Amino acid sequence: MENNHIDQQFNEASKLSEEPAVFPGFEKVWEKIEEKLDTKEEKKRMIPLWLPYGIAASLVIGMGAFYFMNKKESAEPLKPVVTKNTTLRGPINKTEIAKIDRTIKENIRKEELPGSVPLPLPNQPSPIVGMNVYKSPSTCNLPPVQAPDRITTSLPTIYNDTLKTQSIDEVVVTALGIKKSYKSVVASSTVMIASTDKSSVSSPAAYSSLQGSVAGVRINGSGNQGINVAPGYINIKNQLVIRGAASVKPENKALFVLNGIVRSEEEFRKLDPNKIENIDVLKGNSATAIYGSKAANGVIVVTTKDLSRRERKKLKKLQEEISKQKQITPVTRNNESYDAFVENPFELTQNQPLSTFSIDVDNASYSNVRRMINNGQAVDKNAVRIEEMVNYFKYDYPQPKNGDPFSINTEYSDSPWNPDHKLLKIGLQGKNIPMDNLPASNLVFLIDVSGSMNEENKLPLLKSSFKVLLNQLRPKDKVGIVVYAGSAGMVLPPTSAAEKDKIIEALDRLQAGGSTAGGAGIELAYKLAMENFVKDGNNRVIIATDGDFNVGTSSTSDLKTLIEDKRKSGVFLTCLGFGMGNYKDNTLETLADKGNGNYAYIDNMQEAHKFLGKEFAGSMYTIAKDVKIQIEFNPEYVHSYRLIGYENRKLKNEDFTNDKIDAGELGSGHTVTALYEVIPAGIQSEFAPKESNLKYTRNSSKGFGEELATIKFRYKKPDGDTSREISQVVKNVAGRISSSSPDFKFASSVAWFGLVLRNSELITRKDLSDIESLARQGKSKDEEGYRSEFIRLIESYKTIQK
Repeated sequence: MENNHIDQQFNEASKLSEEPAVFPGFEKVWEKIEEKLDTKEEKKRMIPLWLPYGIAASLVIGMGAFYFMNKKESAEPLKPVVTKNTTLRGPINKTEIAKIDRTIKENIRKEELPGSVPLPLPNQPSPIVGMNVYKSPSTCNLPPVQAPDRITTSLPTIYNDTLKTQSIDEVVVTALGIKKSYKSVVASSTVMIASTDKSSVSSPAAYSSLQGSVAGVRINGSGNQGINVAPGYINIKNQLVIRGAASVKPENKALFVLNGIVRSEEEFRKLDPNKIENIDVLKGNSATAIYGSKAANGVIVVTTKDLSRRERKKLKKLQEEISKQKQITPVTRNNESYDAFVENPFELTQNQPLSTFSIDVDNASYSNVRRMINNGQAVDKNAVRIEEMVNYFKYDYPQPKNGDPFSINTEYSDSPWNPDHKLLKIGLQGKNIPMDNLPASNLVFLIDVSGSMNEENKLPLLKSSFKVLLNQLRPKDKVGIVVYAGSAGMVLPPTSAAEKDKIIEALDRLQAGGSTAGGAGIELAYKLAMENFVKDGNNRVIIATDGDFNVGTSSTSDLKTLIEDKRKSGVFLTCLGFGMGNYKDNTLETLADKGNGNYAYIDNMQEAHKFLGKEFAGSMYTIAKDVKIQIEFNPEYVHSYRLIGYENRKLKNEDFTNDKIDAGELGSGHTVTALYEVIPAGIQSEFAPKESNLKYTRNSSKGFGEELATIKFRYKKPDGDTSREISQVVKNVAGRISSSSPDFKFASSVAWFGLVLRNSELITRKDLSDIESLARQGKSKDEEGYRSEFIRLIESYKTIQK
């Protein structure tokens, strides 16, 4: 029988005294116990597991108590051996009392062993501390370890019932030593000696118990950890903050709720962690929905174990509300926002010969669409802005001459998607300015650290992307960092790029959490940029976010008004979008469009290296602003036309000469490409608008030779307020697409793919294989590999469509 050794141990322990080995009636009692233990596995457990053992234990304890009460000398009260740390020197002799198996979790009797050393008081030398675990009177000695100021053990409750079979699976002793694991002689039990830092031993108990165990909570330890907040440092000692709140302001403390009642942080510090039953961490809307504005920095809701039935009943509704908010809080996938728009229609040249628009150097749409296709998602047609897809790629245009900031290049050939139509390509090439000749930069990073940024492809990718940008900067360039969540704050004043490690350290400290006060962040970032304005320099705010603004100025119209006002300061804007699922493309596109800005979507480090590394100068240094294009078509050769893309960049014809009207910016070395689809005169097309037989508006266009159109450009210098105008005539000389340049073929293939993605009703040919073939013809040198990637993207989309 598995418990026979108990009888033997009991008898041997009893022989050590002068009393009989057993008390009267012991054998009968013990036979009943053995009978129950032998048959416990055969019986179907229709009653609680602990009941038979409890009855047996009660009998032993009762009979034992009755026996010892009759003795002249009282036995010493029972003491659990694991609650007293002692050291054994050598094997146990016969005068020492044997210990019962730890699986029984109780001691019959215990005396302090010779040579035991009491635990030291604080600040006193620590003795050697050991622990022994026994299965039988044989000895098990463990190697000694150095004891800390305090030793903690993690044990289940120890009962006086010697026959309970609830096992102690693991005993953990925390000490200032090397982490080791020792197997004891006791079956299914392990003694582990683990190392820990002294600071964690001396930290407040409730705080230490939360570190690493509660999602969204960070404990700033007792060391000199701090958050750099201008003009100096604020050292935070043993402070508990909701993750992300300290990125804005270190003093943003959480709200503490203990058993449904708001308590002070000091009361929470004093709380015994052993009494904590449950902890909930609420952030953002979940917190404010329950506790209002006072919970803007997050709430830590603690429930303890020692509650009455009435108290638990009161807390039930609170727990239900917390559970409800937690279900609402997670980001709903495919909740991305894009502005809907209708593609440009064909215009009758006779009625409307002028077409006016602002240039657009953004390329966010292409990388965003690429992300969707690579993830196997359906492409939202409103995410497809064809001009941004075309301008993602660079084209081989010549450098400008005669001191102009850009060169003008045109090409006229067949349309690949409507065989009877023509395609006019207009390309601008910005002047390349060597890095050494570029002006000093005053850059302010405006970083979203709200809860929605707490994903790997958001804040972590953002930090890595900004490090790519830092590698391009020179010592004369300065960087400041502003962050925003529930509120906005500065975490790094303008700092020379020579102190790269300091800037990176500030970036690495950022954590996500809370709501999104984007408007407040924009205000503060522009204020910092203006206070450190560099005359004749590159002053720019670089905002990085998923675009999810939900506090303060957050609506698209309000943000539009705000950013239009800020662009008057002379500070330019770059918008970097991150993430998916909750991505707000419409917000960032509005900011870039209205704020003298450009816009890119960063979906991976490859894209970060392209936009912030290889194309750094073009992305960050403006050589011409408010660039507008107006084209006048000759009705003699052009029956109808339409602009491909640029739907949200179209301008009124009278806005072309109005210097108060904002337009796009052109960076150093940037290229801009626009495409017009033309229905030549004399061609009958199903897409051409019906002509109106007007009496007074029909003008003769004779006498202009072979002029297909005249293109006019207006632009301002980066620090100027008055526009300059240049123009160029396009001849009516159309070639076959087979003999067109590689750039023409590739640009038209990208536009064609965009039209298919948008499911355009204005094209007749939609075969993806034809698009792929044309893209391959236009691949050319492709030193960077971006055109090859586009070809692979078409192949991937073909697979998705099957």
